[in-house]
Amino acid sequence: MAYVVTENCIKCKYTDCVDVCPVDCFHEGPNFLVIDPDECIDCTLCVAECPASAIFSEDDVPDDQQSFIELNARMAKVWPSITERKDPLPDADEWNGKPDKLGDLER
Repeated sequence: MAYVVTENCIKCKYTDCVDVCPVDCFHEGPNFLVIDPDECIDCTLCVAECPASAIFSEDDVPDDQQSFIELNARMAKVWPSITERKDPLPDADEWNGKPDKLGDLER
């Protein structure tokens, strides 16, 4: 079972989670992070570090966020790995908690 980054990360892209990941399983898109399910070791460290509360165990992904399981797996194969913390997007705090951001995802 892997962990999954869900919708609330879109347009925030806090990278606190990247700092604690022991296997560097995060990948970075223009305005979103994903977790490579083949690399994730289910350590749970990233969950508590996410200021947007956007990371869930695959078994606990909310029903309306299920598409993010496949999205994480697909984009992890395309986007580059991120191994160091970076600043969040400039207006991340304004986007944190806003619903219906999937249409704002940049690929």
